Amino acid sequence: MDSLKNPRYQGRISVWKDDQGFGFITPNGGGPNVFVHIKSFARQGVRPAGNEIVTYHLAINEKGQPRAENVAYVRNRDALQPSGRSGMSSLIAAVVFLGFVTTCTLTGKLPVLVSGLYLVMSVVAFIAYALDKSAARNNRWRTKESTLHALGFAGGWPGALFAQQIFRHKYKKQAFQQVFWFTVIANCVALGWLLSSSGFDAR
Repeated sequence: MDSLKNPRYQGRISVWKDDQGFGFITPNGGGPNVFVHIKSFARQGVRPAGNEIVTYHLAINEKGQPRAENVAYVRNRDALQPSGRSGMSSLIAAVVFLGFVTTCTLTGKLPVLVSGLYLVMSVVAFIAYALDKSAARNNRWRTKESTLHALGFAGGWPGALFAQQIFRHKYKKQAFQQVFWFTVIANCVALGWLLSSSGFDAR
């Protein structure tokens, strides 16, 4: 009888603002979007990234607007995580890159300051991701995505890759990943210039 009085609806998370902890569900079959807060998820600690199919109970807030409660993923959210192979590839790429930078430093192609910068920024980026993941779980003040991207561009992207895989953080958010890999490419281009004859002359 309770299921008839309060039926479960199904929809897709069409908008999700992870830094603010809320978004909107587009109901199957149409209708107005339904507001959803991170605290409304039945399984706490597993945050959406957008486009997930969910079921929910429908409620009305004080302003008469639809709001989702007791939200659950239709599919196991863990199944949406990247495969072990893709995660391992990211870790290998980070290790190979740091090994390359170290080799260039030992052979005199790069100043010690550059390799030191990559190491320090990777550690800083790793810590920043860890703190942001903790803040996301505990609904505390989040680190701005622009800050995470700046750390990656400044040379911390190997550490960021480690953090994304170890903490399972930001790896699924497509918009974030697009900007992240742009910063990786930009950083590698800058390093390539530094290793070129023009960059060598400018040192």
